[in-house]
Amino acid sequence: MPDFLDPIAGFGVTFRTMFRKVVTEQYPEQRHTVAPRFHGRHQLNRHPDGLEKCIGCELCAWACPADAIYVEGETNTDEERYSPGERYGRVYQINYLRCILCGLCIEACPTRALTMTNEYELADVSRESLIYEKQDLLAPILPGMEEPPHPMRLGDTERDYYLRSGSGLRSTAAASSSNVDHGGVGQQRADSAPLRHDQQSGGETAS
Repeated sequence: MPDFLDPIAGFGVTFRTMFRKVVTEQYPEQRHTVAPRFHGRHQLNRHPDGLEKCIGCELCAWACPADAIYVEGETNTDEERYSPGERYGRVYQINYLRCILCGLCIEACPTRALTMTNEYELADVSRESLIYEKQDLLAPILPGMEEPPHPMRLGDTERDYYLRSGSGLRSTAAASSSNVDHGGVGQQRADSAPLRHDQQSGGETAS
């Protein structure tokens, strides 16, 4: 192509888009629907009796590449129990000025206490308000739950809690597999989506 035609070829992209219909997103009046596995604001989940799933192990903080998570663990006592484990997260902070919403923290969590919701409206007017504390991240108390601290209601040991969660996951997997249409791979992948670790019971929210 001759050199004098280069500008014409470059403007071709501009000319092709000049007469296309403009699409305007009516936000925030019409909110955008995100994908089911969208990585949004974090949530600290609870067991069905209201105890917290977080055991204060700090693995999420170690896994965070942006150093956005700060955790301080504390020991549970019989008089003041917040989780079924030996420890619980006394202090839990996520700095959304640093967070890149990569999801590595939820992969590192051994108890599936930390998951990510579909909430993406995280803008605010001050830097301090974007540092979320534990009370900002905890899942709400649902019917049948009791606000901690309180004794363990679902078993005598923490093992009882995790065995209960495991049986719930297996029943969910069985129900999902029975609905799979083996005629197509795409249908199987769609039906398997609820098996993701952040879509289970106990106050967790799908991401």
